[in-house]
Amino acid sequence: MLADSVGTVAGSLLGTSTVTSYVESGAGVKAGGRTGMTSLVIGVLFLLCLGFAPLATSLPKEIDGAALVYVAVLFVRNITDIDWNDIAESAPAVLAMITMPLTYSISNGIALAFIAYALIKILSGKASKTSPAIWVVAVLSVLSFSI
Repeated sequence: MLADSVGTVAGSLLGTSTVTSYVESGAGVKAGGRTGMTSLVIGVLFLLCLGFAPLATSLPKEIDGAALVYVAVLFVRNITDIDWNDIAESAPAVLAMITMPLTYSISNGIALAFIAYALIKILSGKASKTSPAIWVVAVLSVLSFSI
């Protein structure tokens, strides 16, 4: 997770799209990998796949939407920890799940959910109980959308 976080921050500072290594590492662990060699093998295999990048960029946006719907289905399996009895907690999650496939962007869905969560906390009078990190991400998301 630390490598994934550092990669995401470094990638965003360099102007690239989100850099993630977690999924690749998770796939290796799920396949039975127990050592660092697993990550190296997966990394080499991903490098070999770079030759297929032009094929991926030639696909129309509608295919991206279908892939995002598939990812949304995978995410739905993991939403059991959401407090569905508290609309202030569940509404931003649902908003993110709906926004991701409609905007063809996971990051837009997450950003909109942060903004909605912050607004709900302000309007419900529970702003003081909210983590400062939520406010920082929400403000940065608003700036991102406005720029």
